[in-house]
Amino acid sequence: MKYDFDKVIDRRNTNSLKWDVAEHELPMWVADMDFPVAEPIMEAIKEKLQVGALGYSIVPEAWNEAYVSWWRERHNFIIQPEWLIFTTGVLPAISSAVRKLTTPGEKVLIQTPVYNNFFNSIVNNGRFVVESPLKYDGENYSMDFERLEEDLSDPQVSLMILCNPQNPSGHLWSNYELFKVGELCAKYNVTVIADEIHCDLTDPGKEYIPFASVSDTCRDISVTCMAPTKTFNIAGVNSAAVMVPDDFLRHKMWRRLNTDEVAEPNIIAIEATIAAFGQGAEWLDQLREYIYENKQICQNYIRDKIPEIHMVPSDATYLLWLDCSSFCEDSVELMEYIRQDSGLYLSEGAEFGAAGRQFLRMNIACPKAVLKDGLARLEKSIKSYINQDNRMFFCECE
Repeated sequence: MKYDFDKVIDRRNTNSLKWDVAEHELPMWVADMDFPVAEPIMEAIKEKLQVGALGYSIVPEAWNEAYVSWWRERHNFIIQPEWLIFTTGVLPAISSAVRKLTTPGEKVLIQTPVYNNFFNSIVNNGRFVVESPLKYDGENYSMDFERLEEDLSDPQVSLMILCNPQNPSGHLWSNYELFKVGELCAKYNVTVIADEIHCDLTDPGKEYIPFASVSDTCRDISVTCMAPTKTFNIAGVNSAAVMVPDDFLRHKMWRRLNTDEVAEPNIIAIEATIAAFGQGAEWLDQLREYIYENKQICQNYIRDKIPEIHMVPSDATYLLWLDCSSFCEDSVELMEYIRQDSGLYLSEGAEFGAAGRQFLRMNIACPKAVLKDGLARLEKSIKSYINQDNRMFFCECE
């Protein structure tokens, strides 16, 4: 079946977080795709609702098997069904892990720039953030193992949140990099929370490596957070899983998720997940091709029309990480300027940590017509912003 990703869906006035903006604005910020959901998932949801009663749901074995089959077939990783625990979302699971696996006042390490809500999960629970910056050579990102070991050696650091694949850069970590993270964390008795929610959104021909698959050490010290929601554009369904091979660690997570009341599914979460993993492969493969085409459009456009921006190479996610350091010191100011100037709404890099201060993040999971509109707006605003700065410079010189 051929899916139509060029179809534009009008999501205004639908209580959409992403599209609750002014009429002239174009939101390309939050990680939420503007594509129709795969028909098998919609059919499964409709069938469930046609029962007519909206009572409590249970988690059947078919849910566990859906995850097991998907990771075996797509990622060559064997998950045991009993390793899985249902949860309402990756972020609630991370917050629960922070509360259960650390004590107030301890430190949680993150490699910045990284998903902004990691900061919230740490700070809101009375723990301290340790930013361990990735290496950036002006072109790509890599692990800074010397800095990482120095930060992990702090006795107050008891937990690390690993973003795999990396958000916002879209970088895929290698087997060696993940192995090294596992060895260092084991050396300093640090548990790893692996956020792998973007794992299926890789470019065609590219593959992510599950952290727990790399070594016995990585498996035994980790809690992996996974979900169909980003992959299949069903974030509002609130369905995810934590995968914990170690018995003791799994019991602690099971207890905390239940204590926090985030371990019970809503009326459509189970059916949507089973349908996604069971019947969504064809849709996903076409989606990955489409997003890759969008990346190529952006790369060519930015190179030819906005050369002041460096688009960081990406092998995963539908998020672009745009380096604006050649003309911008503060991406918060730049983001606000662009939104006011052209109505284009992007994410400022500062919210991903100090290392993102001169970057913008752009969501390109949209029909090509919308994408081209966004790129034209970006070009207009960047040129206007730079010309404004030049005018100010000349005025100061006079």
